[in-house]
Amino acid sequence: MSPDWLEVHRGNAPLLVSFPHTGTDLPSELESKFASPWQARRDADWWVDRLYDFAAPLGATTVRTRISRSVIDVNRDPSGASLYPGQATTELCPTTDFDGDPLYRGGCVPDDAEIERRTRTYFTPYHDTLRAELERLRKAHAHVVLFEAHSIRSRIPRLFDGELPQFNIGTNSEKSCAPELTSAIQKVCAATSYSHVVNGRFKGGWTTRHYGEPDRGVHAIQLELACRGYMDEPGPPTQDNWPTPYTEARAADLRAVLKDILNAALAFAQVAA
Repeated sequence: MSPDWLEVHRGNAPLLVSFPHTGTDLPSELESKFASPWQARRDADWWVDRLYDFAAPLGATTVRTRISRSVIDVNRDPSGASLYPGQATTELCPTTDFDGDPLYRGGCVPDDAEIERRTRTYFTPYHDTLRAELERLRKAHAHVVLFEAHSIRSRIPRLFDGELPQFNIGTNSEKSCAPELTSAIQKVCAATSYSHVVNGRFKGGWTTRHYGEPDRGVHAIQLELACRGYMDEPGPPTQDNWPTPYTEARAADLRAVLKDILNAALAFAQVAA
């Protein structure tokens, strides 16, 4: 039985889609420790699970946590090592938001014991589930794609200069998947009017880097979307203007491309077999 904060849909196609940052739940014992519940939810990958709601009908397995990344980020190295040494980022249990503002009230920053508790309670079950689902799919398929679905605001000066490309493909500098998979997804992006980059500012988080073993048939790839492709971005986010609502009409064009991308990932896995 999965815990109530962990959503798992089991499919049989050689594709697993992970949603590590769409959660907004703050456990009741922690909510008052944050400077603002809105701030603790602000940096979620807004609406991404809805954006990809066609994944399950394609036969994909999906894994999603409802817990906010501000509680614990299941896409960070559990050792605490930075994924991007020398660049601004957030921790396993973030103490600041993307803009560098403190997330916690005075005296409420999690200590080592609390980080360990959150790791045991949320991080470990999430990754136990990912690992089990990958193993299940590998028993049926010679090659499996782990697709990490993400989004972020288009402009965050602390994290990157200027405006982020629409599609940011991350493969841990070509280590986490076969080049044919990268090429297939890049080809879909290049055929659109949207901008894209491969291994730019975002090269893939801990999940992509940890599970991607193309020599063993597990191909991990991350797609970081700029939010502007599917929702309005009003400028600096405030409690009054963020997040903007999700609408099918606003997201339709980008959703069509994302469906092509997942189909390309499925076609790769089937041909690679």
